[in-house]
Amino acid sequence: MELRKVVGHRPLILTGSVVLIMNEKDELLLQHRTDGGWGLPGGLMELEESLEDTARREVKEETGLLIGELKLLGVFSGPDYYFKLPNKDELYCVSAVYMTRDVQGTIEINKAESIDLQYFNLDQLPEGLLKEYRSYIEPFKEKLIK
Repeated sequence: MELRKVVGHRPLILTGSVVLIMNEKDELLLQHRTDGGWGLPGGLMELEESLEDTARREVKEETGLLIGELKLLGVFSGPDYYFKLPNKDELYCVSAVYMTRDVQGTIEINKAESIDLQYFNLDQLPEGLLKEYRSYIEPFKEKLIK
């Protein structure tokens, strides 16, 4: 917010993490986001955080779950990850995509960020899965199955 006061709506490069959380049935946890369709738990990095810290914090905030070991699957950036928000802010996302099966706790929906959280079969992902998140999942489908 402070940076936006200085730069206005001009494009920024923002870094974040998302996590592909797999259960014992090889199903993927997806979040029906309050700001759009289905996506992955994750968000933007805060000062003094590592990408792994960001992933763990965002998953905890959005799902109530604690995650342990993370495997880096890839980093996504470039023109496909440019966004112009409804408030006219522009940004380019650089996103680290992690995968984990190391999960503890019970799913708790944070109503400020989520309408729903559900596990889905990788071959039956929901209508409304946002293009950005689909691009994070598709290249790794084979690696996600035990």
